[in-house]
Amino acid sequence: MQNLCVLGATGSIGISTLDVVQRHRDKYNVVSLSANKSVAEMHRLCVEFMPETAVMVDEYAAEQLKLRLLKDDIHSIEVLAGKQALIELASSDNIDIVMAAIVGASGLLPTLAAVHANKKVLLANKEALVTSGQIFIDALHQSNAQLLPIDSEHNAIFQCLPGNMQTAIGRADINDSGISKILLTGSGGPFRQYPLEQFDSITPEQACAHPNWDMGRKISVDSATMMNKGLEFIEAKWLFNLDADNIQVVLHPQSTIHSMVQYKDGSVIAQMGNPDMRTPIAHALAYPERIDSGVEPFDFFKCKDFQFGQADFARYPNLKLAIDACKAGQGACTALNAANEVAVAAFLNCDILFTDISKVNEAVMMAFSDVEIVDIDAVLALDKQARNLAEQQVLTIKGKL
Repeated sequence: MQNLCVLGATGSIGISTLDVVQRHRDKYNVVSLSANKSVAEMHRLCVEFMPETAVMVDEYAAEQLKLRLLKDDIHSIEVLAGKQALIELASSDNIDIVMAAIVGASGLLPTLAAVHANKKVLLANKEALVTSGQIFIDALHQSNAQLLPIDSEHNAIFQCLPGNMQTAIGRADINDSGISKILLTGSGGPFRQYPLEQFDSITPEQACAHPNWDMGRKISVDSATMMNKGLEFIEAKWLFNLDADNIQVVLHPQSTIHSMVQYKDGSVIAQMGNPDMRTPIAHALAYPERIDSGVEPFDFFKCKDFQFGQADFARYPNLKLAIDACKAGQGACTALNAANEVAVAAFLNCDILFTDISKVNEAVMMAFSDVEIVDIDAVLALDKQARNLAEQQVLTIKGKL
């Protein structure tokens, strides 16, 4: 029996994680859950899993959760509030596994805390690596933590790697393993064939309607702009100790091949399956064993074809920005991620156009691309500065609409 903490329990990854856990209550004990302010969903999860601790980042939400639990005569669950409580939750002595599924840069500090506390960390929060890069990898190597990727693409790459690379996250040399390239697949989102001249009219509802995956609104927009693939490009660099030239983005609209590894002898190993996040979650939870995820087996007789193509940077300028940031350095990556979080929120609030997201991102990234990052304090400082500049950009654009 392993004790589990789920950071971001009410999001799509958190819910999928708990769905897998529900099938294996003899193997995993849910000790703690966290959320931002989704009181109703957190209350439901608390009643179902009866954790020892529940953390709501929002203090008012925490008070509301307490009242709901008391109304149900549930007194055994300790309800805490605030960002510091997240850090304490992730590093608690009674936790074996931490699912790091908080969306955005706010997941960095609790995820790092889990690493410092030598946990088995299931990394769904790609922004932790995007914003801190080498600092995060160094912390991992200085600890006894185990890091396993949850993003379907990185988990697929992990599964296609030889064993010596699986046990050396962030420091293995692909040249020593006979690998020539990592092939990072992406569906292209809902606008892969959408007329470019109509991009200015794209609505948040359209951008959130992903053809294959069921995701939260922010990640859905990132998928539509392919910024999500760009952030995954940066994450892959750090997870697998790659240069940007070792990674190739491949459009694959069916989302059944989740990523591939190309070897020097001409072999290409791919990980396939139905587009369901429970597969990589179950893999990481049980690694190196295998457990039932609840996902239907892939039916080859229902699969019509596999399509592949190159990403058009005119259609996906955010992907190009992320690749450029990966090559430029940590300052550019940290600034780009911060700007994108602000820009996407503004788009979802109808303050800017879909095409303005990349404009905000580019302006902010260029402003901070030469900044050196030496420690976590520098990461947090740059993140704040980049957000401030992004908010100014948004206000300027909003004033012109």
